[in-house]
Amino acid sequence: MVELSVIIVNYKVPHYLLQCLDAVHKASKQLSCEVIVVDNASNDGSQLLVQQYFPSVIFIANEQNEGFAKANNKAIALAKGKYVLLLNPDTIIAEDTLQNCCHFADNMPQFGALGVRMVDAKGCFLPESKRSVPTIWNAICKFLHLPLAGNKSYYYQVLSDKQVGEVPILSGAFMLMNKQALGDVVYLDERYFMYGEDIDLSYAITLAGCKNYYFPATIVHYKGESTRYDARYMRNFYGAMQLFYEKYHGKGLVYALLTLLTHIMVAFASLRSQKALPAVGEPDITLSTRQYTYAQIIDCIEQNKGSKRIRIEHPGMGFVIDC
Repeated sequence: MVELSVIIVNYKVPHYLLQCLDAVHKASKQLSCEVIVVDNASNDGSQLLVQQYFPSVIFIANEQNEGFAKANNKAIALAKGKYVLLLNPDTIIAEDTLQNCCHFADNMPQFGALGVRMVDAKGCFLPESKRSVPTIWNAICKFLHLPLAGNKSYYYQVLSDKQVGEVPILSGAFMLMNKQALGDVVYLDERYFMYGEDIDLSYAITLAGCKNYYFPATIVHYKGESTRYDARYMRNFYGAMQLFYEKYHGKGLVYALLTLLTHIMVAFASLRSQKALPAVGEPDITLSTRQYTYAQIIDCIEQNKGSKRIRIEHPGMGFVIDC
């Protein structure tokens, strides 16, 4: 029996994908594991690269960008594992991450899903690793940077980032689910194209009587390097919130307020000037995957907290990634 199916949806990040697959390959040696990549019409040679370096990976090539939810569902339908892991291609996991997460899942009552402790490419903790159920108020406070405490915050502050415990909402960047127990609940709502799928899925898991857990194994998620809160982001984010509220609460006053808020935040974001990306210089630290484990690389990224430029070399595949 396959214990774990790792599912990665890729879109135009070939070198991040190869790095992610290399880390998954090294982390899955103690498990019965299959890896499925769904490519959303990247048209950048990703399929050839995967076939060259990771021929055992199951590769699904979509003819168009079908979005995160639909692409994941294609792979979930094929997955043979007791557990399925939704994993972003722009992540680095340690050699013991998969084994530790599966062992934790095996021993937790009513286990539905788990998320992990994520840091960005500068080593800073990403608070979306654990979140509260979204409300119109905590969503506004998130973008206006207004402080809210405890479970009233958009981010779940009841637990510290190093503490194990139950949480309402997990991140789809790393989301391990019990496919065997959840059945059809494990599938994502395909009405979400970008953002909100993981919120909806986490909420559906709790409604099914299972539990979501936060397990503080540290991984790197490069998300913080490229996310811009522009008009497109605001439209997608608040559009996902509208869908979430309509699905679970109907088209009431809150839905109307979210519609108005979407227009306001999109207009506000359109007026904001975009900050120029910092110039990339020569690295201060170079870490080769021939000399360092991914666990050591993750630890180095977190310990430096962006004070030094780190370059990860992949000599076996002929590319580098700068943090």
